[in-house]
Amino acid sequence: MVYEFDGYIPNIHNSSYIHPSADIIGNVIIGKEVYIGPNASLRGDFGKIIVEDGCNIQENCTIHMFPGEIVHLKKNTHIGHGAVIHGAKLGQNVLVGINSVVLDDAIIGDNCIIGALSLVKANTNIPDGKLIIGNPGKIIKNVSEKMLKWKNEGTSLYKNLTLKSKKTMKLSKLNISLKSKNNKIQPKIYNKWHEIK
Repeated sequence: MVYEFDGYIPNIHNSSYIHPSADIIGNVIIGKEVYIGPNASLRGDFGKIIVEDGCNIQENCTIHMFPGEIVHLKKNTHIGHGAVIHGAKLGQNVLVGINSVVLDDAIIGDNCIIGALSLVKANTNIPDGKLIIGNPGKIIKNVSEKMLKWKNEGTSLYKNLTLKSKKTMKLSKLNISLKSKNNKIQPKIYNKWHEIK
């Protein structure tokens, strides 16, 4: 759902997809071809959220900040399932892994990858092209061309999902038939990182 709050109305480009169970509140700007997944919460009630073109924010993610602050996700940033971004700024083409947390006043450079379950502490400044892992998150190496290619392919999947969701996502009746032809699995079009490294 999209909510006005204290006179602030979210500004969402019409090419973006917002799942009906996601909450977009107040001072939020969402660019072109952005995917916002189920139960994501973008709360622009205390400050401002800017989500640039091509980003994806997957299910159960939370984006928020302290009063008067700005969260900025630059172009093609990829926020994995259940991640929390609180008062941080993320550069272009960043991947935040599943259930990771990036805290206040952290600045993440372009083309960085934050591994799953990592915690980036407040006031952390990460230069471009670094792989960050752990709690607390530490730079362990540079992001390789192979890693960046894999990340970009994953982000492309979500750009396609944005378009497909806008065209085909709809409420459905419960299907209790075990003979449905819809029981087949979708084709494998992307490899997990451990399958290619």
